[in-house]
Amino acid sequence: MTSIDRIELADAIASVRDQLVEAATRSSGLPLSFEVGDIDMEFTIELRKEVKGSGKVKAWVVEAGADGSRTSGQTHRVSFTLTPKDTRTGGSWLVGNDEDADISGFGR
Repeated sequence: MTSIDRIELADAIASVRDQLVEAATRSSGLPLSFEVGDIDMEFTIELRKEVKGSGKVKAWVVEAGADGSRTSGQTHRVSFTLTPKDTRTGGSWLVGNDEDADISGFGR
C-alpha cells in the first residue's frame, strides 16, 4: 500500500460527516427532511507500527481489490456505530429543513 492509497480511519469517518453536512446543505429550501439514524460502519484496517523516533501505531483503511502483492502488516475488521448529533441543539441530526412537507400533489 503506497502512501497515496492510505486512508486513515479518522479521514474515513470525517468523510461520512462531511457528506452528511453536504446533504443537509443541498436540501435547504426543500419541504422534506430526514432524521439521520444510527450509522453502522465497518472497515478492514491494517495496523502498522512506524519505528521512527516516536514509534506510533496508525490504523489505515484497507482498499478493497485483488492483486498479486502481499503485505507484512496485520489486518483486522473493525465495526462500530455512530449516532449523529446536532452540536447546536444536542438533538438528532436532520437532513432537510423545518417546514412541513406539502404532499397534496403526491401521486397525481
